[in-house]
This record gives sequence, C-alpha cells and structure tokens, in this order.
Amino acid sequence: MNTKERRLEVIKQIVQTEIIRNQEDLLRSLLAKGYEATQATLSRDIRQLKIVKTPDADNQYVYTLSENIRPETEPDEGERMKIEFSGSLAVVKTRPGYAMGIASDIDQHAPREILGTIAGDDTILIIPREGYDRGQIAGALAQFID
Repeated sequence: MNTKERRLEVIKQIVQTEIIRNQEDLLRSLLAKGYEATQATLSRDIRQLKIVKTPDADNQYVYTLSENIRPETEPDEGERMKIEFSGSLAVVKTRPGYAMGIASDIDQHAPREILGTIAGDDTILIIPREGYDRGQIAGALAQFID
C-alpha cells in the first residue's frame, strides 16, 4: 500500500471514530498519527473519499463518509433535489449535508456540458460550459438529480 492509500485509510478511520468539524481538526488528527498533508492535498482527499458535512446531535456539522449516510425514509416530494436557473447558471437544492457529495460526483463524472460546481451544505452552483442551453444542462444533470 502506497503512502496516499495509507493516508486515505487513516482519514477514513479518523472520520469514522472522531468528531471532525473542519479541515484543521482533520489535519491535527492526521499529524498526531504521523501523516503530513497540505490543505490542497487534504481537500483532494476529502473529495476523493466523498466526505460530507452532516448535522450531529448538537446541531453542529461534522465530517461523515457519504457512503455511511442513509436516509431513514424515502424523502417527501418537497425534499427531493430541485434545479433552478439564473441566466446561464444553475442552482441545485439538496437535503442538508448532501451538496458536497453530490457536487463531487458531478465534478468527477462531469458531462461535457458542465464546467464545474461549487457546493455549500444544501446548495450546489453549477457552472456550465459556453454554448449549452438550459435544456441541455438540465439533461446533463438528470443522472445526478432525482
């Protein structure tokens, strides 16, 4: 196992066993376990591992592996993702805590129409490439949105 693979495994273990609220907390835990990483490397690792922020029992946000998030029930119609446009930009509304994981999926598997994304907690800004209309953008996002 190479250094990156070991670091990724340690990050997964940290996120699963410790309360990690931000990249600084994660970096401190990594350093305590003998792993150094830059902020840029840590950001890439978080994206690769599909780590998202989710609310905890104290109504604060903690890092969670997105693969461990399972909705308790099927979301109501009002909770499903929605896409809206403003000019050429698209905004996707998600359930709280899901935007980063979904945006990461869009970025990693970006169709030609999508240049990139910016994610918050429950909102994703979609930046389309020039020359595509709203219908084409919505069609490209259909695989990622209910």
